[in-house]
Amino acid sequence: MAERAVTASAGVVQRTMSAVGADRLLSSVWGYADSTLRWCWIPRLLPSWCPTSEDQLQTAEDMMLSCVDSTNSKQYVPISEGTRLWTLTFSRDCVKDRTPLVLLHGFGGGVGLWAQNLDSLSQQRPVWAVDLLGFGRSSRPRFSTDAREAEEQFVESIEQWRAKVGLESMILLGHNLGGYLAVSYSIKYPGRVKHIVLVEPWGFPERPDTAEADRPIPVWIKALGTMFSPFNPLASLRLVGPLGPTLVQTLRPDFKKKFSSMFSDNTVSEYIYHLNVQTPSGETAFKNMTTPEGCAVRPMLQRMEQLPPQIPLTIMYGSRSSIDSNPCSSIRDMRPHSHVEITQTIRGAGHYVFADQPEDFNHTLLKVCSKVD
Repeated sequence: MAERAVTASAGVVQRTMSAVGADRLLSSVWGYADSTLRWCWIPRLLPSWCPTSEDQLQTAEDMMLSCVDSTNSKQYVPISEGTRLWTLTFSRDCVKDRTPLVLLHGFGGGVGLWAQNLDSLSQQRPVWAVDLLGFGRSSRPRFSTDAREAEEQFVESIEQWRAKVGLESMILLGHNLGGYLAVSYSIKYPGRVKHIVLVEPWGFPERPDTAEADRPIPVWIKALGTMFSPFNPLASLRLVGPLGPTLVQTLRPDFKKKFSSMFSDNTVSEYIYHLNVQTPSGETAFKNMTTPEGCAVRPMLQRMEQLPPQIPLTIMYGSRSSIDSNPCSSIRDMRPHSHVEITQTIRGAGHYVFADQPEDFNHTLLKVCSKVD
């Protein structure tokens, strides 16, 4: 709910500033400042200002995965123009002939967040977990500032990865941003996908009604929204420098609780921190794909009819989710001749369904996958 309030506030602020003609000036000034901070001196000062590095991210990920018992391999998969996608592979001989399950994390995530799911899921089929381009330990290139082109860069990186590792087809699961990209990929490369699983997907509905967004908002929130709206979503985490790890622990204590069966210390918050204070490549792409209200610039509902009807679709939500599940009925109506299963029975789970209730999530997902082969 807090995320919705912030994004709604930003939308109101931008419309207010536009009415007085100040939005263009502020946007230009702050846009230049943000670009400078992101791509000029901040990256070079990260080691001294932010207590992070690629090695520290690796160490944090290793700690996250230390409780995973199944045999696995880790590798950088080279794709195009010198970029690489960081990949975990679980493939037991007795299940290697089954359709592999490919896991795409959400915004600000990484392969380590699947730590409570990998052992269970890999018992029945090969599992591949990938850090999306611009996130985690994958390469962090510059993305186009155009929403369509940035989305295309994500999709093409997934296809190049698939071709490189030699997967003929897959069950494609995406959480949050990963769900949006899973459908976008499947529209363009339908022959490579046997089943789509969307977990708390982002980017499907269109912008909210202006009546709700125009409700009265305190002046101080408007001022803060105007000041920070041009910046990347996680810019503050980098700007506070050495206070960043404490900020994550303070603002997101729920992450520690989600993984309490595995860790009693700050392993999870440290991983989240190091994931999101590296060069904000994918983060910048996500911002350019997002409206001030937090919706997708190119809502996926507008393109669902392009998804071939022979591809089954399963949508999973947590019972405590703050994500709008109304698009589910629209998707079902738009695909009358296709299998669309909506599973909102992960009780006690919020947005991070797979971490909040891992046993229920794993059980539900394995049942879905068993229908493929």
